[in-house]
Amino acid sequence: MSNKVHITYSNGRICEYAQGVTLLELSRNEAHRYITPVVAAKVNNEIKDLQSVVKQDSKIDFIDLHSSDGMKVYQRSMTLVMIAAAQELFPGCEITVEHSLSKGLYCELHHGRDITPEDVEQLELKMRQIITEDRSIERKILPRSEAIELFKAAERMEKVSLLEHLSRETVSLYYCGQVYDYLYGTMVPSTGYLKIFELKNYPPGIILRLPEKEAPDKLPQFSENPKLFKVFQEAAEWGNILRCGYVATLNERTKTGGIGDIIRVAEALHEKKLAEIADFIASHRNEVRVILVAGPSSSGKTTFAQRLNIQLRVNGVWPVPISLDDYFVDRDRTPIDENGEYDFEAIEAVDLSLFNAHLARILAGEEVEMPTYNFMIGKREYRGHRIKVDKGQPLIIEGIHGLNERLTSSVPRHCKIKIYISALTQLSIDSHNRIPTTDARLIRRIVRDSQFRSHDALMTLKMWNSVRRGEERNIFPFQEQADLMFNSALIYELAVLKKYAEPLLQKVTNQDPEFSEAKRLLNFLEYFDSVEDDEIPHNSILREFIGKSCFFEK
Repeated sequence: MSNKVHITYSNGRICEYAQGVTLLELSRNEAHRYITPVVAAKVNNEIKDLQSVVKQDSKIDFIDLHSSDGMKVYQRSMTLVMIAAAQELFPGCEITVEHSLSKGLYCELHHGRDITPEDVEQLELKMRQIITEDRSIERKILPRSEAIELFKAAERMEKVSLLEHLSRETVSLYYCGQVYDYLYGTMVPSTGYLKIFELKNYPPGIILRLPEKEAPDKLPQFSENPKLFKVFQEAAEWGNILRCGYVATLNERTKTGGIGDIIRVAEALHEKKLAEIADFIASHRNEVRVILVAGPSSSGKTTFAQRLNIQLRVNGVWPVPISLDDYFVDRDRTPIDENGEYDFEAIEAVDLSLFNAHLARILAGEEVEMPTYNFMIGKREYRGHRIKVDKGQPLIIEGIHGLNERLTSSVPRHCKIKIYISALTQLSIDSHNRIPTTDARLIRRIVRDSQFRSHDALMTLKMWNSVRRGEERNIFPFQEQADLMFNSALIYELAVLKKYAEPLLQKVTNQDPEFSEAKRLLNFLEYFDSVEDDEIPHNSILREFIGKSCFFEK
């Protein structure tokens, strides 16, 4: 029996090592090939931490901080350092990781009083001390029952409930000094890897500021997001109303037959918020001529626009929709991205001149023949579709560029209402493991693409990075320019999406580079008890993704 393993690196080199070599040892040999620290590795397209041992011939791609996967490892590891520092500095305190904000993580420190700027300064100094010490971050694989007893002794009951739900026999806990935690994903080998961060006082909590993969050696410029923060705070209030902040609580409600009540109240919260938005628009009906709905992929823009239309009609306002898709430039004029592909998400993919000319004429009371875009041949056509509106009829325009003033430059700003919609989930895995909004939207998109676009999960995963780049360029920089924001997340939705998404993700094999992401999402969905969809109303935003929506063809 051979005691050697053959490693194939991403550049095609094949090297021989002693069986049992660790990824950490290999990463040190390869470190000179990377500009930033190697923090993890893909072994046969599965992400492993650097403590892992190589026992057989493998294909290895190291992960550094110029990748999304690398920054997830960095963020997760920095979170553990913050938790350790807080527990050492303020014994008995609790850190909760709430949500992303201003290119960082918004967290709250609970220790019996309001947090002060001095608390934040001390916590950051303690974190820097732990990093300077280069403490080992050690992974220990424990029987699930033993991990449960550890968390029971520490009175971390949300983690106990979460682990009790899992079917796996063992779980990995990460230790930083005497502090241990169950965190969703891999970590760096030691705290010395974590050089760049900052804590910012942001009452009532703090923001853990971190670098981005585009520039991992520095912190991005801080920008305030007060409107987005307010929506996140509203999401927390919705979670309190539903008495369901963690996945374990949702599972318990599912087991005891209370999920129907959660569905009804969650949907009622959506309806109430939609009615409030419609009331606001109706109260400004004499000046509002254009309603713009924008948000990232799979945020539910189309269903939102349809439901807003109905609520406006309840107020006696009869809006007219315009499809931005019909104003795409001809295919040969479509911008090209840095990879040489058509960039359909660039604002230059829209014929801004024609669109604004038509807007001006429509709002002046003229009848205008509207184009229809033929996606098969990549050209606009005119098929006799005409629009003429009365002064009291606003236009509804839904699309990713709605918040960008260039899109509707011919319309005075005071005549427009801009609405930002995104899925900002109220649910967390537990107090230290949030559910990223991007994960919730990606799972929505995987299900929708399979249901309605004949795309398998592999194709959706391949496209996702490009979609995210488009959002970073075309949507997120403009979100604070919105007049109103709507949170389209439903606290129960991942439990429903699970039965649709799991079989799709299971078809992604370890021969595919996207396997690591598919496996991560499968591990994530394992936390949820499955919920049937028969109680979900047919006008629900979730129906846009799972089907049987009253707004779309069945």
